[in-house]
Amino acid sequence: MLLGAALGTLPDLDVFIDFGGAVENFTYHRGFSHSLLVLAPLAVLIWLALRRWWAPVRNRPVRWLAAVSLALLTHPLLDAHTAYGTQLFWPLDMPPISWATLFIIDPLYTLPLLLGVVVAAVAAFRRRVGGIALHVGLAVSTLYVGWSWLAQTMVTRHVEEALVSMQVQDAQVFLTPTPFNTLLWRAVVVAEGNYLEGFDSLLVDEGTMRFTSFPLGERLLEESRDIWAVERLRWFARGFVRARVVDDRLVVGDLRMGQEPIYVFSHAVAARGNPHWTEIPAELLPVSIDDRALTETWERIWRDDHRDNAAIERQR
Repeated sequence: MLLGAALGTLPDLDVFIDFGGAVENFTYHRGFSHSLLVLAPLAVLIWLALRRWWAPVRNRPVRWLAAVSLALLTHPLLDAHTAYGTQLFWPLDMPPISWATLFIIDPLYTLPLLLGVVVAAVAAFRRRVGGIALHVGLAVSTLYVGWSWLAQTMVTRHVEEALVSMQVQDAQVFLTPTPFNTLLWRAVVVAEGNYLEGFDSLLVDEGTMRFTSFPLGERLLEESRDIWAVERLRWFARGFVRARVVDDRLVVGDLRMGQEPIYVFSHAVAARGNPHWTEIPAELLPVSIDDRALTETWERIWRDDHRDNAAIERQR
């Protein structure tokens, strides 16, 4: 258990590395330490060291190679199911992979695994009971991941139907579950210089999805294309960013994490110059998350929000 915990934690130790700035720390996280191209050979090296110094590994080498490899490799694969994304194939120059089928914290995924480990620890001298608990926990959590993919597929169909009815074409769409669940989903659509935000509950028949439109800040993004931090953030989020001016500073926010008007990752990257933007040391702006937002999210799962937003249409 201790070895599994250590191996499962190892990729995230890159959070202790200062990459040189706020944007660097944000976009280089889940990079080399989460790359399958790095972790696969690292798993073999760790296994060889364990086999050299620890008798249990020498006695069952194949099983231990599988255990070490899976403990390391499933970490980034699970991270890739979140909105943040993971650079699975670093050092290849490609944006992070973000399947976004799970919120970064989801009790329904974590608790079955945790319960299985607790039972196995308590029943340490009854291997059969512990084994059954671990198998059941793993099966339930894995089925939940499968359900998240099915749920996202259902929401994708709802979004596509809504965009057809709104006659929106050539749009980029990003879907992600809202906090701590896979029943209420948030859709971000980037099209025609705006971004649209909509929500879809899988428990309520709301008819065609409704969206609210917000300015993307396309002109600001174009004016600041020569600034490294701006282009890095656009690359990292695959274009799902907005730009606005706050206190004469250019602020670029990641639209994938948060919801209007609160976004978890917004960076001030430039100051207004004459006539161009001047690059400044990037700063991650603080964010205040109101507990009411989580309460409203929970309530939104069970109710038809169209009754409160009947007049919302796509704004131009």
